[in-house]
Amino acid sequence: MDFNYSPRVQAMLRDLGDFFDAHITPNEARYRAEADKARAAGKPWTPNPVIEELKPLARERGFWNLFLPRSERAPEGLSNLEYAPLCEVMGRVPWAPEVFNCSAPDTGNMETLERYGTEEQKARWLDPLLDGRIRSAFLMTEPDVASSDATNIQCSIRRDGEDYVIDGHKWWSSGAGDPRCELFIVMGKTDPNADVHHQQSMILVPANAPGIRVIRPLTVFGYDEAPHGHMDIALEGVRVPASNLLLGEGRGFEIAQGRLGPGRIHHCMRLIGLAERALELMCARVRTRVAFGRPIGEYSVWHERIAESRCLIEQARLLTLKAAQAMDTVGNKVARREIAMIKVVAPKMAQQVVDWAIQAHGGAGVSEDFPLAQFYVAARSLRLADGPDEVHNTTIAKLELKRSAQADGDAGSRTARRPADKS
Repeated sequence: MDFNYSPRVQAMLRDLGDFFDAHITPNEARYRAEADKARAAGKPWTPNPVIEELKPLARERGFWNLFLPRSERAPEGLSNLEYAPLCEVMGRVPWAPEVFNCSAPDTGNMETLERYGTEEQKARWLDPLLDGRIRSAFLMTEPDVASSDATNIQCSIRRDGEDYVIDGHKWWSSGAGDPRCELFIVMGKTDPNADVHHQQSMILVPANAPGIRVIRPLTVFGYDEAPHGHMDIALEGVRVPASNLLLGEGRGFEIAQGRLGPGRIHHCMRLIGLAERALELMCARVRTRVAFGRPIGEYSVWHERIAESRCLIEQARLLTLKAAQAMDTVGNKVARREIAMIKVVAPKMAQQVVDWAIQAHGGAGVSEDFPLAQFYVAARSLRLADGPDEVHNTTIAKLELKRSAQADGDAGSRTARRPADKS
């Protein structure tokens, strides 16, 4: 396997690093100050001006829509393998991906529209998303069922003449709190009597459609993550044209599998960047923090933790690159084992590295004087988002058991074909 970065990607990496040094890192304190100011004014759901100011600069430098491969509407898009190191850099600062129009859930929604939308749907929703003029949300998870099993979903999508009528209750609707959010992609059931994998459909719903009620924002370990947010939403008799259905009735599960693959690996790419930064903070802290007469970095326990962190990061990076290459060469469906593996490995890796970094910082590590508390929230949350560890482990195990059974069958066939020993 050749994971060397092409000359083009190497040049983009250098330029992106320069962009971070000039525009992202120096603005971290201002970003927090702007968010605090909006919250103090009672307007936490206000787009942060820092991001809005930086978007045109990123676009001018060519760092825009890099996540979307093979799209005529986004010719700047890279392959998954090319995008991986750039996405990793973006992940070093949690709010940075939006500067480059490469943040969730918009990336997954744009890929869904590109792959499964009609030309009319793309013109109405994909083009303004690619242009960064609007934002979107993905409504799949429900509070009353275990949504890690998508066949459990209860939201109803009922045909009524030339329309569909939607009734259901969704939560963890990421991005729905942003005032620029104009599109919900909703997953629900169009035919409860079909086989379990063909009951679901996906439909495009304007965020301002009558019958949509935002019940509350949900917090993650106490963070409301405004203005992005994760909303608890009721859909009560929401009526949209039948032409808003994606791909066709009963295709929702299929679309979900196609959508979640890229979204999962993008999260993992960003987590590697987050873990790299946590390790940098850990090393800086243990070199300067003195306890019992010497810097704590001189104690062997920190040698072990730093070394283990480096090993974990490198292992996760290589597995991510392998998964990205598989997605590029054999497609998301065939690469589902690699995608499942990295979705288990990367969040656990990042959670552990960040945990050690917090320990190195002492009480400061759990404060907002450093970004580590927010890093921990992100890493721990991603062991649930886009499918919990247990679901991905089940996928991996089933594929391994299937491969084992096939190997046994092949061995049996070879034995049956072998000539009898006549000695």
